[in-house]
Amino acid sequence: MNQKLYLRDPEQSELGRKIIREGILLIKEIGFEETTFRKLAERIGTKEASIYRYFENKHRLLIYLIAWYWQWLEYQVVFQTHNLTDPKEKLERLLKLILLLDIAHLATDDVDIQSLHTIVICEASKVYLTHHVTEDNRQQLFKPYKDLCSRIAGIIQEYSPNYPYARSRASSIIETAHYQAFFMQFLPSLTDFGTSRNQLQLLEFLRHLLFTTLDHA
Repeated sequence: MNQKLYLRDPEQSELGRKIIREGILLIKEIGFEETTFRKLAERIGTKEASIYRYFENKHRLLIYLIAWYWQWLEYQVVFQTHNLTDPKEKLERLLKLILLLDIAHLATDDVDIQSLHTIVICEASKVYLTHHVTEDNRQQLFKPYKDLCSRIAGIIQEYSPNYPYARSRASSIIETAHYQAFFMQFLPSLTDFGTSRNQLQLLEFLRHLLFTTLDHA
């Protein structure tokens, strides 16, 4: 993790790890806007000042959580595709990972991945839609997302070497998956899935979006 994201590495202490675990659950429950370090401190039984020793503010905490998720997802992409030789099979596996299908197989002991995925869907754009995005980018705070998109773009180029927009397609397929998942839950008239929250329907849509484009390149 980028050391500029935190004042003290939360992975190096039990309190730090608790801040991460409970921070995820709090943001999922009440949203980023309503989350405060005072509420988080009350939740984990510590002082508000103790949390400020780890993170400068709640936006830095959010960037940390989202960056952690992108790094975790890239690891899953590498791990679950390294024995595959067919690029199409790699892309199929990738789409399922983006939607977090088979969550039991992907679960970890330390982080509630499903809750973190929900935060990514609802809050991830708030990480970079700020007036200080240029400075944050200069500090490489978004590198995990860039690395993930670069990894996906490489697989896209394996499948369709002549396709000229691999990076754009990589980032757009992730964003589309998350926006559609958000719309299904909160603005269903913006989807063709209603309020079904049917991940398999969304998977089929992403598959159509990806392969229709690549097969006509």
